[in-house]
Amino acid sequence: MSEPAGTAPRRVCVTGSSGLLGHAVVAELLAAGYEVVGADRLPPRTEHPAFRSVTWHGRDVGELARELPGCTGMVHLAAIPQPYLNPDDEVFANNTTATFAALQAAVGVGITRIAIASSISAYGMAFAPAELRALYVPLDESHPIRAADPYAASKEADEVTARMFCRRYELSIAALRFAWVASREAQLDSAAVRGEPAGGQELRNLWAYVDDRDAARACRLALEAAEQRPYGFAAMHIVAADSLAREPLGDLIARDAPEIEIRRDLGQTGGAWAIDRAESLIGWRPAHSWRHLH
Repeated sequence: MSEPAGTAPRRVCVTGSSGLLGHAVVAELLAAGYEVVGADRLPPRTEHPAFRSVTWHGRDVGELARELPGCTGMVHLAAIPQPYLNPDDEVFANNTTATFAALQAAVGVGITRIAIASSISAYGMAFAPAELRALYVPLDESHPIRAADPYAASKEADEVTARMFCRRYELSIAALRFAWVASREAQLDSAAVRGEPAGGQELRNLWAYVDDRDAARACRLALEAAEQRPYGFAAMHIVAADSLAREPLGDLIARDAPEIEIRRDLGQTGGAWAIDRAESLIGWRPAHSWRHLH
């Protein structure tokens, strides 16, 4: 499936526009010819004639809705990105309230094409208080979600909220389950790539990552694909095709977590996450890898 032509929407709101991924999404949309309204509690990081920054603290529906006239698409990224830097109740309340408020503001002004930031952490392995292994690889979107921390629970709740909005209104909402979103520099600086012994977090996440440019492109494609063919609610993995490991992943899993079922050969560099759904629904395939100079 080829990448959809960028016909509409032409003005997009990006919440969390000053974050790592938000900044990359703004750059991707501007490069594709969109006007962008960036909504964040932090100062803007972009200066461009087609970019306008507004302050939004992630709670007030009306505060955001007032800035949305003319927007026909939204990329909702505003969230606390992990469970450890804030109290548990704050992580869950902030993330779920921001998602509900963003979707409510969007439908109030007639936006029908939305991408929200979900996470592979929703499956529960990344931040579980006890060791929790994947059941099988390649891990697809049908794998059970077993949240045991407030961040994972907030992402699961966000997806439930998005499903509700799709039932109530005629919307297309892509819940993009991102792996660790990293710049090329961060990828090359990771312990696994440097050849250091693997830690528990690499195994928990099955050595997953995604280049920030690929993650940003997925957000754009989710909006453009919905213009061509509305798809309702759809959760999909946005993960690099390879892994943050120098050794074949099948060997690492067999050695360090033999209880994980390996359902097909992962090859020398293949990753552990199924990404077919993103390709079939929105035409997304990762274009970048730490293994190659881009």
